[in-house]
Amino acid sequence: MQKIKGTLIPIGGNEDKGIEESEIYTLEFIDEGILYHVVKEAGGVDAQIVVVPTASSIPVEVGENYLTAFDTLGCKNVDVLDIRSKEDSETEHAIQLIKNADCVMFSGGDQSKITDKIGGTIIHTILAERFVNEAGFVIAGTSAGAMAMANEMIAGGSASESFIKGAVNMYKGLGLIPELIIDTHFIRRGRFGRQSEAVAKFPNLIGFGLAEDTGMIIKNGNDCTVIGSGMVIVFDGSTLTHNNEKILEEGTPMTMANLTIHVLSNGDEYNIKTRKVKVLPIEAPFI
Repeated sequence: MQKIKGTLIPIGGNEDKGIEESEIYTLEFIDEGILYHVVKEAGGVDAQIVVVPTASSIPVEVGENYLTAFDTLGCKNVDVLDIRSKEDSETEHAIQLIKNADCVMFSGGDQSKITDKIGGTIIHTILAERFVNEAGFVIAGTSAGAMAMANEMIAGGSASESFIKGAVNMYKGLGLIPELIIDTHFIRRGRFGRQSEAVAKFPNLIGFGLAEDTGMIIKNGNDCTVIGSGMVIVFDGSTLTHNNEKILEEGTPMTMANLTIHVLSNGDEYNIKTRKVKVLPIEAPFI
């Protein structure tokens, strides 16, 4: 397998101003701590940053929020690429911005919009190729923008119906990190059950549940370090001794035995290939 040179930064989203099941009317405000790491990984304040608010129902406002946030961090080369259709993803303007960016940042909202309007387009191809081949190239995403990074993407599902087969809806993501299934707003919205079902469906994949104001810096497509103020819950289905997901009818409670769960926080590391955790020593400083 080809070694990946770029960096992925999935983020769990931040303050929720919307209705429980719908992120689409809420603004995403990203904590500066996380954005600071995004800028640093992209090469510092002179980095060319492109914000893609495609997932949002209010892309103009969301784009402006990011312009303000990155400006606060001292960044001067920030563009908003407002893609609202597949055609927008094929324009010369979009292609040039994605070709020249040091960092592409996807906003929150509805992750299906990202794959419907960007998946399979020229800029999706450029993103994927640059991510594999270019050291220092960063793809960051918060909430929906993080979830779309996976191949098997959680598109929705009820938190209240957790652990019932059929509670999670899956969709095709951008496929940047096919080993993972990513869920966000994880603690606040009680999404433990829907991630469990997603991992039961795809037990060879690893589930990451990102709390708000929490992210993962993923290097080489493998080496993960937790940043931010919250937790990342890791679901490893490779140890399951019982998993009845395949045989159950929709609406039936599920059984999963020996699912491995890790709770990781700032500075902790996770290796996707070996599925091993490296915990930050207790006396180490906060990242």
